[in-house]
This record gives sequence, structure tokens and C-alpha cells, in this order.
Amino acid sequence: MPDFTLENAIEGNVCGLDEVGRGPLAGPVIASCVYIKDQSLPFLAEVNDSKKLSEKKRIRLFDKITSNCVYGVGVCSIDEIDELNILQASLLAMRRAYEDMAMICDHALIDGNKLANLPCPSTAVVKGDSVSLSIAAASIVAKVTRDEIMKELHEEYPEYGWASNAGYGSKKHRDAIHEIGVTPHHRKSFMPVRQILIDQAQKIPKSS
Repeated sequence: MPDFTLENAIEGNVCGLDEVGRGPLAGPVIASCVYIKDQSLPFLAEVNDSKKLSEKKRIRLFDKITSNCVYGVGVCSIDEIDELNILQASLLAMRRAYEDMAMICDHALIDGNKLANLPCPSTAVVKGDSVSLSIAAASIVAKVTRDEIMKELHEEYPEYGWASNAGYGSKKHRDAIHEIGVTPHHRKSFMPVRQILIDQAQKIPKSS
């Protein structure tokens, strides 16, 4: 289980950052930044990497975290992902999450092996959501926020199954792309979306 070992080894206010949505074929990438001032909050004993929690537990912890901690959320759109590439879009979403937190921290712990361009010193922590409680809390906020966005998009495009697959390349999702087509919410730089668009362009007859 994650704990505050890393946070407590650094002087000052230490926040954690994580992102969700690097792999999906559709939808934005979402990042969150969380600063936990009171390390004695009882619910923190249940906080873990969001991928290891049930949806019901994530939502309950999301409410606890956002009610008791300082947090921010950053979003990078489909267009930004296609223009910048997913890594740079993820790092930009992290910076936006830090800025959205509206708090100056002395240090930031960032999940992964890359550093975002933050206005404070930072440390990259591989598998940080399994090590740092601040990063784990950020992973929950980011995951629940993105899941809700994909559920809303599902109402508009139910054939792709985004309420259950969150935009990842499940069989149902991939089949729907081939059968129905590409939506404005698909990442056009990602395979197989890119290949489908190329194939469609090649089928368009040239004007005489």
C-alpha cells in the first residue's frame, strides 16, 4: 500500500500528480494534482492505485479526497493529443492540474519516469501510485473524472461502449470504429483510427 514515506522525506508542502488516459483510442487525457495536509485522515488507509480499486470504492474515495484535500484537475483535448503527441499532452495536463490546484507547493511527486514543466522542484516516481499516497489520491481523482467524461460521451455515442471501456481499444470499440466510423472524440493519430482514416481517404475517387 502507498504511504507518506516519500512526502515526509522532503521538506515543505509536497503534492502528488498522476494522469489517466494515455492509452485509449478516444477521449481526453486527464491529470490530477493532490496535496494532503492532514495525513491522519481515516479514509487514507483505503487509498491505493486507482487501477486496484473497484469503481464503487474509487467514487467514494474521490468524494473524500476532493472534500478534505487540496486538488486540481488538468485536461488535454483530442486536438492537443494529436498535435503534441500523447506524452507531451499528458505532461501538459499535469501542469494544468498543478495550476488548477491554486496552491504553491515546495515539491511535486510525479507518477512515471518523466517530469512535467512545473514551477516547483519535482521528482519522477516509477509506479508512484503504488508508492506515494499523494500520487495514489491523484490517480483516483483523475480516473473518476475521466470515467465520468466518457460516460457522458457514451450517451451521445452508445455504439462504442465508452461507459464500460472508457475509450480503450476493446473488441466492441474497435468493431464499432470499423463498422460505424470515426467520431470527433477519437484520437486521429492513434492506430487503428489513423489507419481507418487513411483507408477511407484512399477510397475517395479523384475528381477529373
